[in-house]
Amino acid sequence: MLREPDVPALEHALDGAGVLREAGARDTIGGVLPQFVVRPGSVAAVAAVVREAARQDLVTVPRGGGTALGWGAPPERVDLVLDTTGLDRLIEHEAGDLVVVAQAGLSVSELTDRVGTADQELVLDLPPDRVAAGSTIGGALSVGYTGPRRLQRLALRDRVLGTTVVLADGTVARSGGKVVKNVAGYDLAKLMTGAYGTLGVVVQAAFRLHPVRPGRAVVTRNGTMVDVAAAARAVVASQLAPAAVELDRGAGRDEATLAVLFEGIQDAVQGRARAAATLVGGEIEDELPEWWAGVPAGAVTAKATATLTGVGSLLAAARDAEQVGGVGVAVRGSAMGALLVGIEAPDPATAAATVARLRAASPTPADGTVTVLAAPADVRAGLDVWGPVPGLDLMRSIKARLDPGRRLSPGRFVGGI
Repeated sequence: MLREPDVPALEHALDGAGVLREAGARDTIGGVLPQFVVRPGSVAAVAAVVREAARQDLVTVPRGGGTALGWGAPPERVDLVLDTTGLDRLIEHEAGDLVVVAQAGLSVSELTDRVGTADQELVLDLPPDRVAAGSTIGGALSVGYTGPRRLQRLALRDRVLGTTVVLADGTVARSGGKVVKNVAGYDLAKLMTGAYGTLGVVVQAAFRLHPVRPGRAVVTRNGTMVDVAAAARAVVASQLAPAAVELDRGAGRDEATLAVLFEGIQDAVQGRARAAATLVGGEIEDELPEWWAGVPAGAVTAKATATLTGVGSLLAAARDAEQVGGVGVAVRGSAMGALLVGIEAPDPATAAATVARLRAASPTPADGTVTVLAAPADVRAGLDVWGPVPGLDLMRSIKARLDPGRRLSPGRFVGGI
């Protein structure tokens, strides 16, 4: 049941540091239409608005650039969308220490440009179309996205030094590096990454940067799915130290493509690329393939994990699903086993059966998982989008501790959290 917001009280909480407006059709989240959108311009304003929303028992859903709003489950209800793009400052860039501190609403493209002047980068590798559309630092944290170069640079959650978060009652909490006040017992920087805004509103974060490497080379190889998966394992197991090892298998294809990225000093990069080309029987290219870091097309988008040896089984399961169900299944991502899957199916039942077939390629969660990130409502209604989730009771207890009133993005995360 929707609450009727006390608009003057919300505007008073802003105290002139932001704007409040009625929501429109473009503000829907997973098909759920909010009543109002608020865009605070300071951390204090965010805290005051969240505190007032809690007093009124309103449900608040944070939103950054909105480029990944279709990922995650639809919220149970939305009274207030909290637009973080008013928090768009780069607070600090300590180039000598390879550290940057930025507000959550700063766009990834602007952060990239700013730290790039010092030949440094925050390795995100987001889909290029999302970067161009205004993806924000807070949004990337919220969905926990990390692209191809996680092989050497690790996942985004491993490069977060600290976060500043507004909790469900309006408390401003800090955790990790560059902090003044900590929340005892919780690593908020890790908890907030990939939580879809269900535990708090990230308003600021500190990250470890990397120097931009001057040289780059790419080795590609096309072949059967079995051959490409084996070539990928060989590169990963070698001493060649690739920056990324990516696979792409388009819907309906019997073949797949391997792309291996090398970065570093140019002479050394070329030498390693030649060795890799010999190892896998591939070609050296000057540019990354056009599909690099993109999300495969499909009405259903899923995230699949697998062991290094299980990637081949996942690719085979995709082909089997197509032959049995008359669907299209595209697979793209890391040979280390973090991939995105695009599914195009004629009806919801076939889509659900396809997800089940992909999950069957991994007998246990330790062998791999398949999580549906985005799907039409009728498809969602007919399947378990999350699949088996180890530690669900612990996740629920953390939600109950940080947001006992379920006022932040309820239902967006696993298990209805």
